[in-house]
Amino acid sequence: MGGGAAAAPIPRLTAITFLFLLPIVIQSHTPTISVRDFGATGDGKHYDTAAIQSAIDSCRTKPCYVTFPTGTYLTATIFLKSNVILDIPKGSTILGGTKLEDYPKEFDRWYVILAENARDVGITGGGVVDGQGLEFVVKLDERKNVMVSWNQTGACSGDECRPRLVGFLDSTNVRVWNVTFRQPAYWCLHIVRCENTSIHDVSIYGDFNTPNNDGIDIEDSNNTVITRCHIDTGDDAICPKTYTSPLYNLTATDSWIRTKSSAIKLGSASWFELNNLVFDNITIVDSHRGLALQIRDGGNVSDITFSNINISTRYYDPSWWGRAEPIYVTTCPRHSDSLEGSISNLNFVNISAVSENGIFLSGSKGGLLRNLRFININLTYKRWTKYMGGLVDYRPGCQGLVNHSTAGIIMEHIDGLDVENVNMKWFDGRTVQWDNPLDFRPSTVSNISLLNFHSGVYKQ
Repeated sequence: MGGGAAAAPIPRLTAITFLFLLPIVIQSHTPTISVRDFGATGDGKHYDTAAIQSAIDSCRTKPCYVTFPTGTYLTATIFLKSNVILDIPKGSTILGGTKLEDYPKEFDRWYVILAENARDVGITGGGVVDGQGLEFVVKLDERKNVMVSWNQTGACSGDECRPRLVGFLDSTNVRVWNVTFRQPAYWCLHIVRCENTSIHDVSIYGDFNTPNNDGIDIEDSNNTVITRCHIDTGDDAICPKTYTSPLYNLTATDSWIRTKSSAIKLGSASWFELNNLVFDNITIVDSHRGLALQIRDGGNVSDITFSNINISTRYYDPSWWGRAEPIYVTTCPRHSDSLEGSISNLNFVNISAVSENGIFLSGSKGGLLRNLRFININLTYKRWTKYMGGLVDYRPGCQGLVNHSTAGIIMEHIDGLDVENVNMKWFDGRTVQWDNPLDFRPSTVSNISLLNFHSGVYKQ
């Protein structure tokens, strides 16, 4: 079907080497400072905030390891500073407080652990940081929990006024490794306007029915490596976004994800560019959406590669964004007066998916999708839940949920799509009403190239 425009070469996976080039000198764990020496009880009942903060503030060496002997340490917000590594060993837990007075007055500083304007800072040890997220549930609901919102304070508005778990703001040389984050009430690990961040061997467990408990949010930050992470949570798992400045050079590899929302999502906050991102060797299980670009605020996205990824997506309650799409690429204005961002030079290579829905590729009139490449893709479509199909999900904003027949790939507002070695299989039974391989209008889609594309019914 016609030759597409020449696509940019696929970026090489050299960014992973950055993990070993971080300018953090991790020395032996001596000398260390124990929070018990400053009066911490570790009984999980009495607040140890003052003792923990005193231990941190007493650090003079570089680096300084603040350690937590076996126990549970209840705390209000604690503030990390430069050259401090929190060493939480196996058998120890930092337990976040559940009272409004446990957190600073400013909503953007509501974290259990917070580093601001710090250098050479991190968390490790093999232990746990627990946000007690279930204590913020007003009503348990298997579809989606109803949560507490501290909006009566005036510090924030809406229904998402809850503390995050761990935040690094305006910091350089951040390292988070060999630690478990559990039950965040809101976003779990938040990297904001940081340079040179390494996140590896981290496990994140959020309640599967709790909204907004994202795994890792990378915001306006550059030169970030995420590897060997296990993320099992309700909302988006790995989520790069831009509010105040561009985001570039992010690599995520060798990880496992399950979520009721998007496993990997660029956006939806997207006021500035996202550039040069690589996602490789990732397993996505039973998620509502696999690989997603949700560009809504006028920022442009380019040079993104997804490779060697196994995906399983299924329907969940429609109150969650997502319609079981293994791949979802969209750009449209959030509001009627919002700008339209573009997406270009997007590569999907060696992707296998088993899904209850097809791929959705949707640009907009002022924000086309350009130069998309799908190479070595295996798609298996079948239904196994009882949720209704036949809807396209543009949320947030845009057109919302729209009735539309389901297809293997839905395309609109695209200029340049190369499809090579794509195999689409349809199981007998409930897929008979949506076995259309390709759905597009020539008036909005141009420069498509199909090479070795196969679609057929699979007999069980």
